[in-house]
Amino acid sequence: MTDHSETDHVTGTATTGHEWDGIKELNTPLPRWWILTFYATILWAIGYWIVYPAWPLLWSNTTGVLGYSSRADVAVELANLEKIRGDKMVALAAAPLAEIEKDPALLALARARGKTVFGDNCAPCHGSGGAGAKGFPNLNDDDWLWGGSLDQIMQTIQFGARSGHAKTHESAMLAFGKEGVLKRDQIVTVANYVRSLSGLSTGPGYDAAAGAKIFADNCTACHGDKANGNQELGAPDLTDKIWLYGSDEATLVETITNGRAGVMPAWVGRLDPSTIKALTVYVHSLGGGK
Repeated sequence: MTDHSETDHVTGTATTGHEWDGIKELNTPLPRWWILTFYATILWAIGYWIVYPAWPLLWSNTTGVLGYSSRADVAVELANLEKIRGDKMVALAAAPLAEIEKDPALLALARARGKTVFGDNCAPCHGSGGAGAKGFPNLNDDDWLWGGSLDQIMQTIQFGARSGHAKTHESAMLAFGKEGVLKRDQIVTVANYVRSLSGLSTGPGYDAAAGAKIFADNCTACHGDKANGNQELGAPDLTDKIWLYGSDEATLVETITNGRAGVMPAWVGRLDPSTIKALTVYVHSLGGGK
C-alpha cells in the first residue's frame, strides 16, 4: 500500500494516495445534491425529535411539541366506533344467546363482529375458517371436546381449557408410558384397538381381546365403556373418524405414552361480554354448533 496522491492519467481525477496491489482509489467527491439531501435529512430528524414523540425515557418517552400520540388516535377511533354501534351493541349485550340467533339484525351484527374478533384472536390456532390444525380442534364439524351448544361454547371461550382460570375446563390425559402404567407392547396393542374402534386397520399380530381388556382397565373411566367420550372431561369420542392429533399408530402410541393436555386461553377479561357473545354466536354458526 502506498500513500502518495497523484492525478489518474485515464480520468484526470486526483487519487486519494491509497493503492492496494496496483489498484488506486480515485478521490471522487459525492454529488452536491446528495450531500445537500443528507444534510436535509439530519435537519428533518432534529425537527422530528422536537415536534413528535421520539426519545425514550425510563417511564415513557418525550411527548414532543405537538403532543401527538398514535395510541390516542386509536382510542378516539375506537370510541367513535362504539358510538356508531351504539344501541345495537347494548342490545347484543342484553339479549340471551338463543334470542340473538332468532333476531336477524342481532344475528348479522354478532356474526360480523364475531368474525372480526375470531380473525384477530382465534385464527392463529384454529385457522381463518375455523378448520383447525393438529392439536387445535376443527370448529366446523360436530365433534366437540367440551360441548357445542351456545352456552357450552361461551363457557369455553370465557374460561378456556387448562388456562389457569378458576372456572376453566380442567382435565388431562394420563401419560401411561411415562408414568409406567403400561408397557410398550401394551401401548401398541391398545393403540391398535383404538384404531379398530373407528374402522381403521390394525397391525400384524394384533390381539383384539388383549386390546379391549387394556382399554377397559385404563381408558373407559374417561372415554366411556363404548369409547364415545365424555364432554365433561374433554375426553374425545374414539369411535368416529375425527382425530385431534392424528390416527396413525405412531401418533396414538405417542399420545398414550406421553399424554395430552392442550391449553386454550381464557378470554374473559380480555374481551368484553358483548364481544364474547358475538364470538360465541359466530363459532356456533360455523356449522358444527349444536
